[in-house]
Amino acid sequence: MQPVVLVTGASSGIGSALCKRLLQEDAGVRLCLACRSMQKAAATKAVLLATHPAAQVTFVRLDVSSLESVLRAASEIQRRFQRLDYLFLNAGTMPNTHVNFKALISGLFSGKAVHMLSTAEGLLTQEDCITADGLQAVFETNLFGHFILIRQLEPLLCCLEKPSLLIWTSSSNARKSAFSLADYQHSKGKESYSSSKYAIDLASVALNKHFNKQIRFFTKSYTLTPYNGAEAQVWLLKQKPESLDALMKYHSCTSPMGKNYVESQKMDVEEETTEIFYQKLLELEKHVLARLNAPFSPK
Repeated sequence: MQPVVLVTGASSGIGSALCKRLLQEDAGVRLCLACRSMQKAAATKAVLLATHPAAQVTFVRLDVSSLESVLRAASEIQRRFQRLDYLFLNAGTMPNTHVNFKALISGLFSGKAVHMLSTAEGLLTQEDCITADGLQAVFETNLFGHFILIRQLEPLLCCLEKPSLLIWTSSSNARKSAFSLADYQHSKGKESYSSSKYAIDLASVALNKHFNKQIRFFTKSYTLTPYNGAEAQVWLLKQKPESLDALMKYHSCTSPMGKNYVESQKMDVEEETTEIFYQKLLELEKHVLARLNAPFSPK
């Protein structure tokens, strides 16, 4: 059967580049673009069909910073499809960043200069805000909106003998030092992006533990250009899930000569922490869905 692929954040950046590369790999996939802007989604579809006129491309409105939008999109996706073979979670946000010049100057004259410049640790600060759902915007957009989407789409992801493959875009900027279980929405910090990306790493490990037989979750990080940034996603698409390590992050890399390749790196996570965080996400899910009078799965 033709694989069914859903891509969030598909109208720009890495999501758009990924859609192009997916059709280059297999023009027969049934591709669904999940985008916040229907105008941009239609434009992306037109570009894809210009090079692959026979491709099956549809789109659905999805704003992961709005739980009502997530629930509507999940309902629409379940109405259209009987299964999802691949789910690529790319939608996200990085708030306005400010350079911490004091940290920059002190870091340049320390032994951690290369590490600081390559990871931006302690170098960038960000201002977050609150969404209409009462959640921190970066946390909801980068992590929780997708978490609710995954939970709502379980019937489509868990219905096959062959595990569905879910690939969640993380970042090399995902740092343990920026995350706190006591403040997992990062309401009190200044590195909300890094915290949210580390939270993705934690969530992916926990989800793998709970759904290993039905769904396989993997994270990848982004580099240089959207096309290059999709390298690990395309590579993961071709791998057998059972051959991959759920505790590894798969990085899209580009050599100085311009050659794309994939590099694996063990995530800096503790399985006990992943489980505690997963339970916190379930508690938050129960709370917000009850407030929205939305269907809730106790699994």
